Amino acid sequence: MESKIAFVINPNAGVKKKLDIQAFITEHFPKHISFECIIWHDKHDFESVKQQILNNNYTIVVACGGDGTVNQVASVVVNTPMALGILPLGSGNGLARSNKIPMDLKQALAVIAKGSVRKMDSALINGIPYFCTAGVGFDALIANCFATSTKRGFATYINTTIKEFFNYKPNYYTITVDGVKTNIDAFLITVANAGQWGNDVYIAPGAKLDDGLLRVSILKPFSKLSIPAIGLKLFLKKIDTAKNFMALVGKKIEIEFSNELPVHFDGEPIIVKDKLNIEVVPLSLNVVC
Repeated sequence: MESKIAFVINPNAGVKKKLDIQAFITEHFPKHISFECIIWHDKHDFESVKQQILNNNYTIVVACGGDGTVNQVASVVVNTPMALGILPLGSGNGLARSNKIPMDLKQALAVIAKGSVRKMDSALINGIPYFCTAGVGFDALIANCFATSTKRGFATYINTTIKEFFNYKPNYYTITVDGVKTNIDAFLITVANAGQWGNDVYIAPGAKLDDGLLRVSILKPFSKLSIPAIGLKLFLKKIDTAKNFMALVGKKIEIEFSNELPVHFDGEPIIVKDKLNIEVVPLSLNVVC
């Protein structure tokens, strides 16, 4: 069957805003493959983009943007015969990296043109789809700050992390994984479908995209002297060897806490009161990689 491809372009997303993405695709995508471009003009209104995707029976829908754009497009494609493609234009590009999609845009277009598809798991957090990581605690606070920042990029992420760290107080949580409860003070809790947050920073080195399981990575409170070692372990895929780290594995996760806390899914921030319910949805997303 001939591919019917749509590129969903978020002109306001990512770190390459000066690049004319539509012109770049037209110039570098193989001329013998037809495609359409859907421009997501209003960041507060994805509904019209969603309806255009659903009404046109595309075989591949390519998210052109950062992790937030990827999440929005994937949330439409999940549980359908359509496949998600990614043109990575963000600062983290967590799902693209986890699927070994090249960060070089010409190479990423070549992957899309080839059209090789694999199935991967997705997850739901309080009924909302996500595909890479979701969490509560310090990483969610940073996601919240980063989302409201006027500057993007990895440097901004690091600067925000350093600035917020010294005022942050860990919280007490009750975590239930497949019926087994754990009470714990935590600096952050990440429920990972993929191994990394983005930028090859690995919070769940053992995570696999297609095993029907979620990894609950818990970083317990630690001293300021531990920061360099923890940071290094995150980049070296060795955070699971840190003494302040705890990992749980399961299919259904409930996280309880007091009051309202910032939460993120694929880097998108929300505020949640009292409880998170998270579950894996096995092999529910087709992805071009």
